[in-house]
Amino acid sequence: MVIFPRSIESTVIKLISYFPAIGIIGPRQAGKTTLARQIMQQVKEDTLYLDLENEIDLTKLSNPTLFLAQYKNSCVVIDEVQRMPSLFPLLRSLIDAHRVPGRFILLGSASPGLVRDSSESLAGRIAYQELYPLNLQEIQSLSTADTFLHWLRGGFPNALLAPDESLSFVWRRNFIRTYVERDLPLLGLDTGAVNINKFWRMLASFHGNVWNAQNFSRSLGVSAPTVNRYLDFMEQAFLIRRLQPFSHNIKKRLVKSPKVYIRDSGLMHFLNGVATLEELQGNFMVGASWEGYVIEQTLALLQDQAEAYFYRTQQGAEVDLVLTKGNRTLIAIEIKYTISPKLTKGFIIATEDLGAPYNIIITPGKARFPLRENVEVCGIDTWVSERLPELIKELL
Repeated sequence: MVIFPRSIESTVIKLISYFPAIGIIGPRQAGKTTLARQIMQQVKEDTLYLDLENEIDLTKLSNPTLFLAQYKNSCVVIDEVQRMPSLFPLLRSLIDAHRVPGRFILLGSASPGLVRDSSESLAGRIAYQELYPLNLQEIQSLSTADTFLHWLRGGFPNALLAPDESLSFVWRRNFIRTYVERDLPLLGLDTGAVNINKFWRMLASFHGNVWNAQNFSRSLGVSAPTVNRYLDFMEQAFLIRRLQPFSHNIKKRLVKSPKVYIRDSGLMHFLNGVATLEELQGNFMVGASWEGYVIEQTLALLQDQAEAYFYRTQQGAEVDLVLTKGNRTLIAIEIKYTISPKLTKGFIIATEDLGAPYNIIITPGKARFPLRENVEVCGIDTWVSERLPELIKELL
C-alpha cells in the first residue's frame, strides 16, 4: 500500500492540540481514514477507531453514552460519522463535561451544512479541515508520478494507482454507482438513481460552463428548484464545484451565475466516456477538462487561504480564476491547454479591470517565462511545486 504525505497533515495535528473535536471532511475514498491512522500514530494519548459502516462498531454504539464515557482520556476517531447524526448532541455533552484538546476526530463524506447537527451541536468545539483527493504536489514523492496520468485518472488513490487504464475506469464506474445508489440517498437526496445518474452525466458534459437551471430542468422533467437542490447535494458531497462570479467594485455588466465543474478530473472523464490520454487529447472537452483540473490543483494548495472566483463581462472579457483576500485582488489566472499561449483581447481587458499584481497563464509542462509586462506563463508542474507556494508566502 502506497502512503502519500498529505499536505494538510501538519495543519490537522496543530488543530488537535487545541480543539476538542476535529472534522476531516471530503469525498469518500479520498484518503481520510489513512490520514487519520497516520495521525493516530503521532497522538500521544490512547486512541480508539470506530467505523460506522462496520456492524461490530455500530453495535458498540448501541448505547453511545455508556460506551464513549469509558474513553474520556482517549482520542476517539469516528469514521463515516454522517451515518449517525444523532451522535453530535452526545459528543457536545461529553466535550462540555471534559473539555480537552483532541478528544474526537470525526471523518465524514458530507459537508457540515449537509449534516446540519454537526455544525449546530458542536459550534465552538470543532474545527473542520477538507481533504481533497491526491493533488499534484502530493504525488511527486511517487517515482512514477505523471501529471498527465493524474489529470486523466484523477486524484482518488485507487483510480490513480490502478495497474492499467481499464481497471482505473472500472474503479471509477463502481465509485459513481455507490454514490448514486447508496451514499447520496443516505444523505437525503430522495430521488431515483436513474434521474441522479442522468443529472451527473449532464453535469459532466456541461463541465466548465455557466449554470443554467432551466436547461437541466427541461431535460430532466423536473422543476428548476429541484435541479438546484440536486446541485446543492452534489456540492456538499464534494463532487462538484460552483465557482462564483467576481463582482467586487466593477462597474461593468458581469455574468452573475456560477460556473460548474466536476471536481475530480478522473470522474469527469469517466462520465464523458474518456478512458485513455489519446481519447482525451482528441475530445472536444479537453480544454474545459484542463481548466477544471488546474483550478482544483490550485485550490487544493490554497486550502481556503483565499477566495476564488471567475471573471466574465457581458462583452466577453474573461479570466478563468481570480484569487482574492478580503477586498484585495491578488492573482488573475488564465488556463490554456497549449505550450505557446497567446494573449487575447478579452484577457487583456479583464486584467486591466481587475488590477491584480500578478497575472498568470497556466499551461501544461514546466516552462516559466514572461509573456509581456505583468503577464507570466507558468507550466502546471512549476506552478504547484514552486510558483504558487512562493505567491502564497508573499501575498497571504
